Formats: sequence, C-alpha cells, structure tokens
Amino acid sequence: MNKAVNAKEPSAVDIEVGRRIRMQRRVLGMSQSALAERVSVTFQQVQKYEKGSNRVGASRLQGIADCLNVPVSFFFEGMAGADESESGLVKGMDDLTGFISTAEGLALNRAFLAVKDPRIRQKIVGLVKSLASLEGDD
Repeated sequence: MNKAVNAKEPSAVDIEVGRRIRMQRRVLGMSQSALAERVSVTFQQVQKYEKGSNRVGASRLQGIADCLNVPVSFFFEGMAGADESESGLVKGMDDLTGFISTAEGLALNRAFLAVKDPRIRQKIVGLVKSLASLEGDD
C-alpha cells in the first residue's frame, strides 16, 4: 500500500473526537459558525474537525472544550487507548455517539430531559424497551 494515501486517511481517534465535538455542539444548539467564531477558525475548519479529516491540535481542542462547556477528557472518554494499534476502532461509544448525533437522537434526548417526574421517565424507558423487543420479533 502507498504510505502517502494512508497518511491522508483520518484516524479513528480523530473521527471520534470530531463526532463528539459535533454531538456536544448540537446538544448546546450551537451552529458551526458560532463555534468557529469563538475559537477563531472558519466554519469549514469546524466541519473538517467534525469529520475527523483535520486533526485538532491540543490548544485548539482546549478552546473548543471551553466553548462547549466540557473538559478536554470528554473527547477521549471510553476510547480503546489513544494509540491505533489494533483495528483503529474506538471501543464502546460508537453506536451511542452516532445516535445522539442524529436529529432523532437529539430530539429524543431533549424531550426525555424535559420530563421531570422520575416515575414517568421510568415508564418511558419501559415503553421503549417493550417496543424494541416487539421489533425484534418481526
């Protein structure tokens, strides 16, 4: 394989960091342009960070974390090591992070958080679990 081609491919860690930037930005209802302005880059640069195609430097990541009200560790929690020695896949959080990053996931989480009564929340979780088990029976 051509090493130059591999050097252009985003790493699994860069992709996961970008996914988490996007997720937290969307949770806060912040646009790419607003984040870009606050960290002094173009919105296109934020897009590249979120796709993982551009690596976020340490000082820039600290600035992004400050803007998104999370610690820098938020971007790395649950990852299978910072090295990409095995398959390059990030362990654990892929499905959850991917879902929360969607419009459906964000809407569902916001609506769920708006329900203040813990008993109603438990009933909602029970309902979703029962619906999921019904879907598995199809």
